[in-house]
Amino acid sequence: MPVFQLTDKLIFPPAELAEENGLLAIGGDLSSKRLLLAYRNGIFPWYSEGEPILWWSPSPRLVIFPAELKIPRRLARLIRQGLFSITMDMAFKQVITACAYTDNRLEKGTWITDDMIVAYCLLYDMGYAHSVECWLDGKLAGGLYGISLGSVFFGESMFSEQPNSSKVALVYLIKKLQEWSFELIDCQMKTEHLMQFGAREIPENEFQKLLTKNIASPDQKGKWRST
Repeated sequence: MPVFQLTDKLIFPPAELAEENGLLAIGGDLSSKRLLLAYRNGIFPWYSEGEPILWWSPSPRLVIFPAELKIPRRLARLIRQGLFSITMDMAFKQVITACAYTDNRLEKGTWITDDMIVAYCLLYDMGYAHSVECWLDGKLAGGLYGISLGSVFFGESMFSEQPNSSKVALVYLIKKLQEWSFELIDCQMKTEHLMQFGAREIPENEFQKLLTKNIASPDQKGKWRST
């Protein structure tokens, strides 16, 4: 399949036309309208500093169904100890900035560029992007962030300054999403780290059907709170 060159028009090629490695298109911008359109179609940006913007839609797709959450025993014991305190949407910029320096999907540098940070902070201000923060002794110990549309949460990145802190944040998020009737968490690409929480791969066509169904639910915009 060819890699599509985007123009100024707010349009993406169908996700099923992505290459075998998931690459779909190149170019465009990180405007809020384009980003939201991308996520609504199961497409996300991922590129490194100095490269043009690359847009992806991998198959198979790694997802978590909140009702299928699995919690490893050691982590469950840690959560019961109450060592960490959890908040939501209290330190979004701190979280995404920390993720930029700890996400290991690229061997060198970061895929969360300064432009990406600006773009996602704007989505946060608009009520579409959200963060979960894990605190220890008043300091940010770990967390994660992503995008919420309809009853779908699109996970983007997570970080840990203290062992297991991002895992605690993830479990907290999944439980909250189940409570709020979210049906699907998009984890993008397979990692063993996420498989232990019940994540599984599904074909692209199945993912697109689930996305179409659940993206139609009302958006749960605004600042999320841990209470």
